[in-house]
Amino acid sequence: MRISPADEQLLSLLREDARAATADIARRLGLSRTTVQNRIARLEQQGVIRGYTVRVDDELERSRIRAHILITLRPKQMTAVVKALQAMHEVRVLYSISGDNDLIALAVTATVGEMDVLTDRIGVIDGVERTNTSIVLSTKFER
Repeated sequence: MRISPADEQLLSLLREDARAATADIARRLGLSRTTVQNRIARLEQQGVIRGYTVRVDDELERSRIRAHILITLRPKQMTAVVKALQAMHEVRVLYSISGDNDLIALAVTATVGEMDVLTDRIGVIDGVERTNTSIVLSTKFER
């Protein structure tokens, strides 16, 4: 799937603020409001834009415990483990990775104790061989 440089700019602005007024986006891109509306509709129809989300206040996010959990699987267990992890609301993102581990999860909880419980829950999922958790101390930058 190919998208134009203008679409890339549009997506960048939507990542900054998905609720921005179409007229404001059009002004920043130097396009008409109708053109921007049509581009957004086309990107949604093509599945490039799959949905919109909420960005929580940075101060609230910094007060939470965030961790990267490396997960090693037993052979042929990917589908079942991914399904189990998807059901855990604390797991925000799950990546399949190369190297010694198979998956890396970004998890967020309110307390260290809750993170401990979560990592134990992940460790006992049928098909998980081992986990290795690193708590995030600070975010230096995010894009």
